Amino acid sequence: MKKLNHIVNIIMGSLMGAFVGRSLLIAWRFKTYPELYAMQSAPWYTSILTEGVCVLAVLLICIIIKVIIKKNCKDTD
Repeated sequence: MKKLNHIVNIIMGSLMGAFVGRSLLIAWRFKTYPELYAMQSAPWYTSILTEGVCVLAVLLICIIIKVIIKKNCKDTD
């Protein structure tokens, strides 16, 4: 169970790091090349919001898995 918990921690950290990095990249691109985003009908931050919802869903699943792991570890003690 500790190995599974460690893997879930790695997934959560990697996912958050990738999301923050991509969000910073999108914000930098908007500041550098605003004319690219002027053509779109949606605001420039729409992709950040949609990716954020997906990341949040996966993080909630990971948190549920961690709660189940902790519950099973307490039951075996």
